[in-house]
Amino acid sequence: MTQLFSPLKIRGMQARNRVVISPMQQYSGDESARATDWHLAHLTRFALGGAGIVFVESTAVEKRGRSTHGDIGLWEDEQIAPLARVAKALRDNGAVPAIQLGHTGRKAATQTWWHGHGPLGEADAARGEPSWPVVGPSPIPVGDGWPTPQTLETTDVEAIVRAWADAARRAREAGFGALEVHGAHGYLVHQFLSPVANQRSDRYGQDRWRFALEVAEAVRSEWPDDRPLFWRVSLADPIDGGLEVDEMVGLLRALKERGVDVVDCSSGGGIASYPTQGRSVSNSLLFRAEMAGHLRAASGLQVMGVGLVIEPQQAENYLHAGQADLIAVGREALYNPNWAVHAEVSLGANEGYATWPLQYRNYLVRRAAAADALRNPNASRSTV
Repeated sequence: MTQLFSPLKIRGMQARNRVVISPMQQYSGDESARATDWHLAHLTRFALGGAGIVFVESTAVEKRGRSTHGDIGLWEDEQIAPLARVAKALRDNGAVPAIQLGHTGRKAATQTWWHGHGPLGEADAARGEPSWPVVGPSPIPVGDGWPTPQTLETTDVEAIVRAWADAARRAREAGFGALEVHGAHGYLVHQFLSPVANQRSDRYGQDRWRFALEVAEAVRSEWPDDRPLFWRVSLADPIDGGLEVDEMVGLLRALKERGVDVVDCSSGGGIASYPTQGRSVSNSLLFRAEMAGHLRAASGLQVMGVGLVIEPQQAENYLHAGQADLIAVGREALYNPNWAVHAEVSLGANEGYATWPLQYRNYLVRRAAAADALRNPNASRSTV
């Protein structure tokens, strides 16, 4: 048994292995920000492909917190049913259904990547995708040409914390088995944590951790005790001028006290990548394994590693080295939705396609036998 394909239990959640499909935006929600058949088909194929946990993309806790017009949300009860359908399909096919909740703050109102991924403008409005006012901790835009965010009043911040709790309750009702708070990539939680974006004078500026900790408490209050809570951070921060390692460790310890179980160590999306900081940031998204291992040891949280994890042995090595407890695969899974079961075969942890869908196994065993016969025609004749 390899570590990658050993079962994992966190609180009451039991995953069949440690392969996780990262949340990946699809920009394919309907006009009411509800999940569609695209999400059902897109996500279920990863469960069929053997992943232990499958995350739905970052799902907005309020309407203005979307990144694009195609993002999905959980700010209304009417958005529960389509996601419940997805959660059921994932569970029925062997994976733990998981969801990431987020709010993009000053990075909201952007184009989909195929339209440029910049701020929405007149051409987008003419196409039926108008911009909307963006919000943030302070009136500091992402960069030149980006809108200046409206500063959230203290009461507005409190309302957004409640929106996180309400979205967590809806995720619970939809049947998800794990939930993640998006605290990285320069989105709203990350903005409050960073002096680059947060220059407030109220209690959310004097204590930059406060918003994150209140969000954790609010989400945990609506999230069942037997289901794990993940939290995404950016390991680019100490490199790119954001949170230093010691501060990140302190934050993670405080989050653990509030019921967070797993830190999702994203390798990109540092706050200092914003043009307002005037810095050039490395484009490398390789998993920063040594730093993740340090955070794991210092915080007491389990670690989910992500960042160009392509080779199965590479994933196995991170686990053996104590640098991760789970391995998340993103773009590689888009290229190969069967990454998990292929990795299992590669690591010698699967015989006779035993963990592939039952409907596939007979065909694949016969396919393997036919391939062996073609490679060894003499052996095949001698056994007839």
